[in-house]
Amino acid sequence: MNVFAPFRDYIAALVHPSARRDPLTTARHRAFIGSRILLGLIALAAFPLYLFLNGVPGALEAFFFAWMLLPILNAYYLSSSGRYEVAHVLAALSLTVLVTIIAVNTGGIASFAAIWLVVVPLEAALSASRRAVAVSAMLALGAIALLLFLGEAGALPSSLIAGRDQIVLTGLGIVSSALYATAIALRAGSLARTGARLLSMGDARYHLLARNMTDVITRHGRNGAVLFASPAAEPLFGAPSRELLGHGLFDRVHVGDRPAYLTALADAATRGEGRSVEFRVRRDPPAREPRTASHFIWVEMRCRPLDQAAGEAKVEDGRDVVAVMREITERKAQEQAIDEARNEAERANDAKSRFLATVSHELRTPLNAIIGFSDMLMNEDPLKLDAARRHDYAQLINESGQHLLSVVNGILDMSKIETGNFEITPEPFAPGPVITTCTDILALKAREAGVELSARVADDLPELVADKRALKQILINLLSNAIKFTDRGGRVTVSARCEAASLALAVVDTGVGIDPTDMPRIGDPFFQARGSYARPFDGTGLGLSIVKGLVALHGGSLDIRSRVKEGTTVTVRLPLDCERARRRQVTAKVQSLPEPQPIGVCESEVRKRA
Repeated sequence: MNVFAPFRDYIAALVHPSARRDPLTTARHRAFIGSRILLGLIALAAFPLYLFLNGVPGALEAFFFAWMLLPILNAYYLSSSGRYEVAHVLAALSLTVLVTIIAVNTGGIASFAAIWLVVVPLEAALSASRRAVAVSAMLALGAIALLLFLGEAGALPSSLIAGRDQIVLTGLGIVSSALYATAIALRAGSLARTGARLLSMGDARYHLLARNMTDVITRHGRNGAVLFASPAAEPLFGAPSRELLGHGLFDRVHVGDRPAYLTALADAATRGEGRSVEFRVRRDPPAREPRTASHFIWVEMRCRPLDQAAGEAKVEDGRDVVAVMREITERKAQEQAIDEARNEAERANDAKSRFLATVSHELRTPLNAIIGFSDMLMNEDPLKLDAARRHDYAQLINESGQHLLSVVNGILDMSKIETGNFEITPEPFAPGPVITTCTDILALKAREAGVELSARVADDLPELVADKRALKQILINLLSNAIKFTDRGGRVTVSARCEAASLALAVVDTGVGIDPTDMPRIGDPFFQARGSYARPFDGTGLGLSIVKGLVALHGGSLDIRSRVKEGTTVTVRLPLDCERARRRQVTAKVQSLPEPQPIGVCESEVRKRA
């Protein structure tokens, strides 16, 4: 255990609070207070010993011992006020007065004490204050001038010390002043080492902080060149920080983001204001993964002008810039996801508006017919309706009701499919008769529209394991759409063939076709190509959406190829065993190709039309 530890702790507690903010200032105050208190304690301890050896002291000895108590008062002044520079000036003043009085009574400028005047400005140098050194030097020079003046004027009293004692005291004075000067030099060296250690510790802390920060700190010259890059640059950019120096970082910035990057640095350098910018930077793969290609990441950079060091000349055309960069790729991905979700919500809202507009038209028309014709039947006596007219009205009411029921069923089916509540019941059956039945159901509608409807079904089609009712709904919806969008005199052909482990059903028409701009949204609920409720074709826009959902439930795929005014080919591919395909959860796709490529038997017919 160190016996001086309690004394050091006591001295440290005496340091003024204002000096504890800086470790070097604290060390200076602690050294000054400790040396003064130690000097006073030595005087107090030596006084009884002097009385024992020499008896009652004379006037000069009594003044010397009284002066030895002044350092304690000076230490108390520094501890209570914290004014380090003033405390040094007071110490220089008290030492100068003591030396001058002793020199006056012991031979003037030739006194053994005069050498101590050299120590006065030397000790003041510990204050690190030019003003304190200047004041101390003036006090010492003033004392020397006073001793010279008194000596020349013959005003010095006779020396109280004999010649032999004078020689001894001169030697003691020189030795003691040399030892005191040595102590001052050692104290100055200790303070210098303390300052260097604190500076080294500060630099080490800053370097440790820079090495462990995930953010990259860079310093840029006035032309944007990188002068310094922290070690965190290597994990962020995948390259050593030395490769970013100069224009290495600029070369990594995405070409489209370089103007924003340079503008932010230029504004910070010339305008003296902080700037923030987001840009893309190329990241190299780690050395252990040489085959991985470089890719771009998003980085946020906050830059500000670098504070000038004290005494550094001001630059008129701008200053260096310090910047902090961090990766924000994940945040950018989240923002993009939010934007996509917002756009999707807006699209859903638009679809809802279109749905309400379309459905209101689709529901209002059959309801008006039902209400109107039923009113006529209720008032058949005043209107004098015959049996044939009543039959026609009843048939129109039935057709309107059937149409209304199909609209409602379509909405309900689409809702069930989207919520995952639509269940299919797979069963083995031959697909050929189902295709024939569907064409027979729509034959009358095709004749009324003046459209030729035909089926091309191979005789060797294998058995299909699927939901028969769902397959009928798929074919009826596709054929209804094809007939609806085919002008009078056109053709609609349905074909079926086996492709590996799938059944390919193709519905080809020579109708109006689909605009390429509408193709990406074909199959969305309530979307109608050339869409508005004033369009010449009726419908809710749910037919193809239901087809897409039913195909997905079977684990199949949907392919649409079309050209405006040349026709459309819709191909549905269903696995021969939908139970096995449903386990793979294959999602249906809608694809758009520039050129129609009909399949099966219809290829020759399309080539003839072309």
